[in-house]
Amino acid sequence: MPPRAAELLALLPRPALRWALQRLVAGVGRRHPDLFERLGEHASATFLIDPTDLPVAVRLWPRPEGPQVEIVGRPVLRSAWHARIAGPLAALLGMIHGRLDGDALFFSRDLAIEGDTEAVLALRNALDDAELDLPDEAAACLGPLSPLVARPAGLVVPLAERMTGVALSRAGRPPL
Repeated sequence: MPPRAAELLALLPRPALRWALQRLVAGVGRRHPDLFERLGEHASATFLIDPTDLPVAVRLWPRPEGPQVEIVGRPVLRSAWHARIAGPLAALLGMIHGRLDGDALFFSRDLAIEGDTEAVLALRNALDDAELDLPDEAAACLGPLSPLVARPAGLVVPLAERMTGVALSRAGRPPL
């Protein structure tokens, strides 16, 4: 993640960031209920998604009855999560969008995993199968207003990807 982009993300107020992430995660849960089936027993686990180049992390509870997120500062106590996935935000986004291989990131030490590795593997497989595209998911959260956001996002996201080198959308994604 370019330092300037990380600085801008760090300026976002935590309540606003939590609200946006909560809407996104809840929408993903509604649109991809098979994620929970794929997680199996790990759907009740607590995951710490830890972008190491940001001053905050995200605690995720992917529960089928309603996934939840919380923005947390560092350090995060080990007792506050079952599984931790840590790495640069660009690596985490690249993995979600299917542009980077989680195994390669792990073996190159760009990604660290702690705690319940079986839960991490279940989450990774569930996300891979869902083939999420975060700009599409974010636009879908806006309901009937989504077409108003989708078109400009279709222009801005590729430009932002070229400028930052960060995978902000799914590989091979058709234009919005």
